[in-house]
Amino acid sequence: MSDAEEHKQNIVGVFNAVAGDYESAALRFFPSTADSMVSFLKPRQDWDILDAATGTGALAIALAQAVKQGRVKGIDLSEAMLARAEKNIKNLSLENIDLLQMDAEQPEFDNDCFHAVTCSFGLFFIPDMQEALRQWRRVTKPGGTVLFSSFTETAFQLLGEYFMEDLKQSGVDIESKPMASSRLVAADTCREMMEAAGLVNVQQVEMQKGYHLKDENQWWEAVWGAAMRGLVLQIPEAEREDFKREHLERIAKLRNADGLWLDVGVRLTSGQVPEERQL
Repeated sequence: MSDAEEHKQNIVGVFNAVAGDYESAALRFFPSTADSMVSFLKPRQDWDILDAATGTGALAIALAQAVKQGRVKGIDLSEAMLARAEKNIKNLSLENIDLLQMDAEQPEFDNDCFHAVTCSFGLFFIPDMQEALRQWRRVTKPGGTVLFSSFTETAFQLLGEYFMEDLKQSGVDIESKPMASSRLVAADTCREMMEAAGLVNVQQVEMQKGYHLKDENQWWEAVWGAAMRGLVLQIPEAEREDFKREHLERIAKLRNADGLWLDVGVRLTSGQVPEERQL
């Protein structure tokens, strides 16, 4: 098995594990960002859209509600996340979303299928991000849009900094296995990757999606309900409760009368497929 395939299997394992906790109130920046992505994209009602790494469907659902005469295809490798998305879709009685278990790095669609491809906080988990963007451009119609979200440099300070420091103190090798999201925190990196994939008219916007958590326990809900759980699981099982207790004692010192500020700096990056596709 290649390193890339092993990485994908590990990521799928983490997201299968967190699927039941992914929609915690502590992680409410996910649906909030999804709404902002739809507003940024401004899709027409008859568009067909691919939502790559769709997760529990927050963005796919928001898109489907906007393109009532079009269709949204949500793809993900995690069976548990797709099952959760299917439940959410049924609860809303939406009939214009199709969910498929598929690798977002190699979407199995013909050229020029979609008016847009979107990806909410998923690109940085893909081993070959550049190949994914090339593929997303391939399946997008000329003149169509590729849009993804990522975090900014300030996201999750100071909570995330303490988390990484405490992981390192517990023996987790964060140098060779850092947070996946750190791969796309630089605006220039996002822009350059879009341009290298052949996309033009690259646009970016930053927004603050942060809020106050009630206390350190709600911070742990965010850790345990998202991909950060994968880092905690690298700590020997017998030591995890001690790590949690000591980490939360440290986090509690950051709490003030408003609670714990969770900085969620978000960047949206979009690019357009040239009107005349180059071979």
